[in-house]
Amino acid sequence: MYKITADGKTMVGCNHDAWLSTPKVWFENAKQANGYGAAFTGARQVSNNRTTPQSGMNTSGLIFSRLASYYPIQNNPFTDRLKVSDEADYLTNILHKCASVKEVRKYIEQYDHSFFINDVFIYIDSLGNYLIVEPYNLIEGNNPNYVLANFCPSITDNEQARKLERYRKGEDFLKTNEAIPSLAFCRTLSDSMSVCRKRNGDGTLLTSIWDTKDKMVSLYFYHSYDTVVQYNLKEELAKGDHTINVPEIFPRNSDFEKLINYKTPSNTIELRILLVVLAVLLAFFPFMLAISKFWKKKFNAMSIKSILTITVSNLLLIAYIFVLITNKNIFYFDAPYKHYKSNIISAFSYTPFLLLVLFGSILFYMINSSELNKTKLWIKTILALNNLIYIFLIVGFAYWGLYNIWT
Repeated sequence: MYKITADGKTMVGCNHDAWLSTPKVWFENAKQANGYGAAFTGARQVSNNRTTPQSGMNTSGLIFSRLASYYPIQNNPFTDRLKVSDEADYLTNILHKCASVKEVRKYIEQYDHSFFINDVFIYIDSLGNYLIVEPYNLIEGNNPNYVLANFCPSITDNEQARKLERYRKGEDFLKTNEAIPSLAFCRTLSDSMSVCRKRNGDGTLLTSIWDTKDKMVSLYFYHSYDTVVQYNLKEELAKGDHTINVPEIFPRNSDFEKLINYKTPSNTIELRILLVVLAVLLAFFPFMLAISKFWKKKFNAMSIKSILTITVSNLLLIAYIFVLITNKNIFYFDAPYKHYKSNIISAFSYTPFLLLVLFGSILFYMINSSELNKTKLWIKTILALNNLIYIFLIVGFAYWGLYNIWT
């Protein structure tokens, strides 16, 4: 995100980069007589009728944006403050009750904002003043031009920040171009900071450009900057509280349709359940092979070495299934996936290739091994089912592009 202040006018651009499929813009009138109406954008649904705001602006020209970030957990210095029990209410209430960053700071200092340990927020008022809210710090500033990305400024120097391509592009653009508080300038800047990944065409879900003077919001959908939809805040609030589904107000976008139809464990609960079931079976099969070996050897003529090989292989796959379920970035970033801080997760990215070798080896063993001639049919069935799971996983890994290292 960025803010520019020039010629007495402040404009703010926010790029919401996410793999969510339900982006919305909604308008809420003031909750109290001395409060403020506001517009919000967001895509993460917390219930059927509620979405957590990602950015927004109120009738006083106060704007906020939320970005994912990292801050190491510390001893909580805010244990005596109010707790954030509902993040959606907390975030919307700030815009309904505050007109300036000074008021925002006073409001936030009542709460334990370390609740948002994985986020950094920025609030900008119509004068161009801004407040950065980190899990443990509040930072005020009034630079006419400011760029923020997925990091906490208090623990990130500029050299580190510039490793983030979006931040680097935004900073360079503002250094080489005179800031003009116009939609055309902000559109170009937002476009330069947007993301469109080659693998699936995913990236920036929604761009919102907020005009604090004219109280306008301009929306661009799914990193396409050919079509803009604009709303006047006061005019929309006059219609009463209402919500608009963003995909419905824009032309058909083939990349977005691809996102909707792309199934992963993170967006399809049935896939998560299926992977868990497969992991349980991968753990169960070696257990049965070992029991049959040491209980009655006549049931299982397989060597201990063969059983250990299958056991280790399955345990490795179980671990990788856990990695897949808990790291959705793997399904969208280039293969082999490189985790930003875990070498272990990065190393697991080669598991799909190892699975090809394991599948071939076990299949060769089943066809050619003399051990299996003396083994009961149900043992052979376990090996066949184990290989069937391997085939299923190989097909899934191919669908998710985990073998596409050449692209």
